[in-house]
Amino acid sequence: MNVRAFSTLLVAAVLTSVAHTTHAREWLERAATPIDDPLLARPPELDEGKLLPGDAQPLACDGRTAVPAGPLSLGDAVDLGLCHHAQVRAAWARIKVQAAQKGEASAAYLPSINAGLRYQQERVRQPDALLPLDSQRKTRSQYYTLTWRLLDFGGRSANLRAADALLDAALASHDAILQKTMTSVIAAYYEVQTAGANRQARELNERLTRQIMETTHKRAERGMAARSDLLQAQTSLSKAELEHARAIGQHEKALVSLSVSLGLRGQGPRLQVPIDSPDSVIEAGQIAQDLVQWMETARQQHPALLASRAQLASSREKLAATRAEGLPSLDFSHGYYVNGRPNQGSSGTQTRETVSALSLNFPLFDGFSHTYKVRNAQAQIDLKEAELLDAEGQVISELANAYAENEAAQRNLVSSRRLLESARMALDDVQRKYERGLSDIIAILNVQAALADASQERIRALAEWRSARLRLLAGAGELGRTRVAEQGK
Repeated sequence: MNVRAFSTLLVAAVLTSVAHTTHAREWLERAATPIDDPLLARPPELDEGKLLPGDAQPLACDGRTAVPAGPLSLGDAVDLGLCHHAQVRAAWARIKVQAAQKGEASAAYLPSINAGLRYQQERVRQPDALLPLDSQRKTRSQYYTLTWRLLDFGGRSANLRAADALLDAALASHDAILQKTMTSVIAAYYEVQTAGANRQARELNERLTRQIMETTHKRAERGMAARSDLLQAQTSLSKAELEHARAIGQHEKALVSLSVSLGLRGQGPRLQVPIDSPDSVIEAGQIAQDLVQWMETARQQHPALLASRAQLASSREKLAATRAEGLPSLDFSHGYYVNGRPNQGSSGTQTRETVSALSLNFPLFDGFSHTYKVRNAQAQIDLKEAELLDAEGQVISELANAYAENEAAQRNLVSSRRLLESARMALDDVQRKYERGLSDIIAILNVQAALADASQERIRALAEWRSARLRLLAGAGELGRTRVAEQGK
């Protein structure tokens, strides 16, 4: 048979094989769909969404992919950050990876079944023989094998527990990243508010300086102001214009930083963040809990610590699985062969062969490879224990700083309010005196600058107070979207 004829026969054999295995192919296609989870390794969070502390409903990112056309509230900013931030998406992907690895570990308890089909064509020619021989033979063989590990002294169970712990660690790490993302969004949001308030204060300061400049011109025309007063007013106006321009730049920079925190790069100028008023009334209550209680809460439920503990538990299970690799294992195998075995020549006759076996394997010597694998697993436990201590230190340190900032921000609220009221009364008084000629230009310019600074400090104190309370909740692992809405008032 020539090459062309053989190729034709091969294609026909493949098509025949495909036709015989249509049902198997359809089953494989159904099993390969992403929604298929026969071993139930997929956590419900991947389908239902993550429920944050204090929330009644999980976050659904559908419909939250676009920047609102109107003002961006703090709740909207948090939702955008949770749906768009790259670290949140990466943490979500790691959950899927660990869920798949848990499925692989669960699959070790099930048998593996293989099937094969082979078409073979043989041609034998003996042209130099006394009786020239030219024979052809076509054979078809197939086989089915089943292999099942029955006993392995705990290796599979340890691997499954390790995969389960790593999945718990991935879920907890995702929660920790959510808390961190919300904290960064909140800080960036209030930074925009502070920068915007500073911009408004510097704009108001510029307008007041222009009014003083006009008043000074009128006084000079009546002979009531010296040239030095005009020069002083002009210098103050130039300085106010420069400070206003700088405030605009800082505000735009803060908007860009906020867009990065939201995962919306390049959309900073599109964001519209409402500016808080210095006269805002505080409605939210105080967070009544001392530092010791906050620390105890964080140790018990902070997701970063839960993730570290789960990783430590996984390392310990990995050690048990590694030790089990050096113990005996018992496997069951069953094979059914038609017309020969795989990778063997045809016998020329039709055969049916059934083979069943129990195999008991004893690892005796592997060049000390297993010894070093055990040592590596033990070292991984030591590493995870150190990482847990480090994570606990970081959580407690951040929580203590947030608690101190919250306490200081509460005290600053009263002081900033008094400072603003005093600056306003001082400006009203000096303006009346200046119009009657009882005060000089220096006094009114100094009081005006003090009012601009007092307004800025009041807005900063309000923003720091709201931000500090939310960071304190995040430091304890209790921050959710509902808490943001409640404490962000």
